[in-house]
Amino acid sequence: MGLRIASLEDDIAQAALVREIVTAAGHECVTFSDGRRMLLTLRKVTFDLLLLDWHVPLVSGKEVLAWVRTHLDPRVPVMFLTCRDSEEDVVAGLAAGADDYVVKPIRPQELAARIAALARRAYPDAREPGSSCLSWGCFTFDIAARAATRHGQPVGLTPKEFDLALLLFRNEGRVVPREHMVAAVWGREIPPMSRTIDTHISRVRNKLGLCCDNGVRLAPVYTHGYRLELVDAGTQPQWVASPAEPVPGGIPSPRGGWPSSLPPSPPPLADARQGCP
Repeated sequence: MGLRIASLEDDIAQAALVREIVTAAGHECVTFSDGRRMLLTLRKVTFDLLLLDWHVPLVSGKEVLAWVRTHLDPRVPVMFLTCRDSEEDVVAGLAAGADDYVVKPIRPQELAARIAALARRAYPDAREPGSSCLSWGCFTFDIAARAATRHGQPVGLTPKEFDLALLLFRNEGRVVPREHMVAAVWGREIPPMSRTIDTHISRVRNKLGLCCDNGVRLAPVYTHGYRLELVDAGTQPQWVASPAEPVPGGIPSPRGGWPSSLPPSPPPLADARQGCP
């Protein structure tokens, strides 16, 4: 399975090396040179795995990790790639929530193997070793037959609709960026804001019956993508308002605070959430 990996590294040569290793292993790599830029992006873009250096400008890798573990999907693996090699540092990094800790210099084959190991643990359904069927509630996808059912009844989906639906379910609870949909489903360049995506989303929603009565909610996240969530069947969508507090670098945080000496945060990014049709 190709992952979308975010790398936090301020050294140009090291960043290039990490990108080369990650892409050679069949993954996509997006590099950030400071923690603030990474946090801004994590507010609106979904990644499958994070690689963090400890000492980077503006917001440290450890602060990024603290924010990630408070606000993002706990399934997302995080690996430290750092020069800090003392036992105390390794223990501190793992205790803070990192899933792995690698001391530089980077050994390419080892890094690729560690990424693969984290992916196997975090996304076990991506391996499809024995059975080709994956299920979420009343929905089942047969990977080999490229067929979908709801409550055991077949649902006729085109190849693109099947790929799009499976992508959404595999990322349940996470925002799937429009750019990622284009790359994963179409494999070619189409404008991320093209109506093609929304048209296919509408067809998938209608054909599969993606609504609260069937235990799911599919919502657009304004200008970013879509998020599919599992809910109790029959649950009606509710609006929940909570005050935003600043986090390092001025990223709005829906919960938890940071030292008051940090810079004030800008207004929260708009997050348009819609309930079931």
